[in-house]
Amino acid sequence: MEASDDPEEPPLPLPLTRFQVSEEFGFLLPDPLTELPVPYSPWMDMARELPQLITSHRLRSRVQQMPQLSTQHLRGREELHLAHLVLSFITMGYVWQEGEEGTVQVLPRNLAVPFWEVSQALGLPPILSHADFVLANWRRKDPNGPLEIENLDTIITLPGGESLRGFILVTLLVEKAAVPGIKAITQALGAVVQGDEETLHRALQELAGAVEAMSKALRRMHDYVDPEVFYSVIRIFLSGWKDNPAMAHGLIYEGVSPEPMAFSGGSAAQSTVLHAFDELLGIRHREDSAAFLRRMREYMPPAHRAFVEHIQGSVSLRQLVLSSGDARLRVAFNRCVLALADFRSYHITIVTKYISAAAARAKARLASAGKPPSALETKGTGGSHIFSFLKSIRDTTREGVISA
Repeated sequence: MEASDDPEEPPLPLPLTRFQVSEEFGFLLPDPLTELPVPYSPWMDMARELPQLITSHRLRSRVQQMPQLSTQHLRGREELHLAHLVLSFITMGYVWQEGEEGTVQVLPRNLAVPFWEVSQALGLPPILSHADFVLANWRRKDPNGPLEIENLDTIITLPGGESLRGFILVTLLVEKAAVPGIKAITQALGAVVQGDEETLHRALQELAGAVEAMSKALRRMHDYVDPEVFYSVIRIFLSGWKDNPAMAHGLIYEGVSPEPMAFSGGSAAQSTVLHAFDELLGIRHREDSAAFLRRMREYMPPAHRAFVEHIQGSVSLRQLVLSSGDARLRVAFNRCVLALADFRSYHITIVTKYISAAAARAKARLASAGKPPSALETKGTGGSHIFSFLKSIRDTTREGVISA
C-alpha cells in the first residue's frame, strides 16, 4: 500500500460493508428510519407515549389491548431494526413498570410473538440491547446538520427525560468517535499481511487518536446526565432477566415457549468497538471476564460479531510488532494499549459516580424509610459484578503493553 498523492483515502483492504459497518458511522445504523409502515401504527403510537404510559402505570393495560400484528409486512434491515427498537422499549416498560418488586412472569403473546419474530430475523435477542438503545435510536433534528449532540435526538425514549436522552446520545458520540479507529483496524490488518510497517505505524496512530477521542466524548456524560436520575429512574429499564434476583426465573414469552427465557440487559460490554480493539491488540482478559464478554457478543448484530471474529482469526499484529524490533512501532502500539486502559479507567470513574455513589445515597434514603436496598446495586445491567469486572479488564488491558 503505497502512499497516494490523491486527496481521497485509498480503499480499505477489507471492505467494512461486508460486516454492515459504515465508513462514516462505524457500528451505528446509518440514518435510521423513524417511522414504520402504517399497519404498525399501534406499536409506534404506544412507543411515542412510553414515558407517560409507564409513569402513570397505564402501559400494561395498553399492551393488553394492543392488536396482534403480523411481522410479514416489515421489509429490509432498517424496518426490522426500528421494529426491534420499538418492541424492545415497550417490553422493558411492560416488565419494569411497577419497579423491581412488581415484575411480571409472562410477556403477553401480542408483544412476545412479533418481538421474537423480528429478533430472529435480525439475529438479535428479544430484549433491549446496545444495538437498539444506541446504535439504532438516533435521528438528526436538521437532516443536513452535523452529528453533534445539539442536532441529535432519540427516536424512542423511556422515563428519565433529558438525562436519558443525554445518556443515549453521549454513548452514541463515543461510538462515532471510534470510527477512524475502526477503519484503522482494516488498514493495520492489511499492513501486517504485507509487512508494510509504514502503513501499520500510521494505522496505529489513527487507532490511538480514536480511543483518545472516545474518552473525550465520554467525559460529556457529566454535562448531560444527572446521577440521581440515572440510578433511580433510568437504570431499571436497562436491566434484564438473567442473573437478576428481581427476576430469578426469567420471563415467559407467551406463544413462543412455555418455558421462561433469560436474557441479559443492555450493557456497554455489548458495544462491538472495544471487542474489536481488544482482538486487534491481542489483549487477553482473565477467564471469568472473558467469558462474560463472549456472552455479550451474542447481543451484537451478527455481522458485527463476525467482524470481531474475523479480527480474532487474522494474523497477529502484536507478534509483528514484537518481531520487528522497530521502537517506533512499539511506541505506537503501546499508545493504543494505554489509551484503551485510560478509557476503561475513565469508565470506572463514570460508573462510580452514576452507580456506586448514587447507590449509597439511595440506600441511605431507603434505610431512613425502612426499605431494603436494591438488588441491582452491585451489578451491571448486563448482570456482571460491575467493579470487579471493570477493574479486571482495565488491568489486563494495561498488561498488554510491550516492554522495551
